[in-house]
Amino acid sequence: MTDFLSNWYPWIKALHVMSIITWMAGLFYLPRLYVYHVEGLKKQGVVHGSDMDKLFQHQERLLLKAIMNPSMIASWLFGLMLVFTPGIVDWSSIWPWTKAAAVLGMTWFHMWCAKERKALASGSSVKTGRQYRMMNEVPTVFMIVIVLSVIVKF
Repeated sequence: MTDFLSNWYPWIKALHVMSIITWMAGLFYLPRLYVYHVEGLKKQGVVHGSDMDKLFQHQERLLLKAIMNPSMIASWLFGLMLVFTPGIVDWSSIWPWTKAAAVLGMTWFHMWCAKERKALASGSSVKTGRQYRMMNEVPTVFMIVIVLSVIVKF
C-alpha cells in the first residue's frame, strides 16, 4: 500500500488540492447565502415558506449536498492518503498538528453550516444577517492556519 501511495503521490496531492478548493468555495459561500436569506426575507417582509424562502432553501441544500459534502469527504480521503504516504509528514514538527487542528475546526464549521441550513429550512433560525456575516470569517481563519502550517511549516 505504501508503494501505491508513494508512486501516486503527485496525483493524490493534486486531487487533495482540488477537493480543498471546492470545499473552501462552499464554506465561504454558504454562510453568505444565509445572510442573503435572512436579510432578503426580512427586507421583503416575506415569511417562511414563501417562494423566495424556498428558492434560498433549494440553493443552500444543493450547495451543501452536491458540492460541499462530496468535497469534504474527498478532502479527508486524499488528505489521509497523504498523511500515510511514507516520508511526507514529520510528526515531530508542530505544523502537522496545527494543520490537523484547523482541519478539525473547518470540519466543525461545515457541520455548523449544515445545522444552520436545517434551522433555516424549518423556520426556527434566530440568527441575524450580522451573525452569519461574522461566522463567514471563520473558514478564513482556518485557511490561514492551514496554508501557513503546510507552506511555512512553522
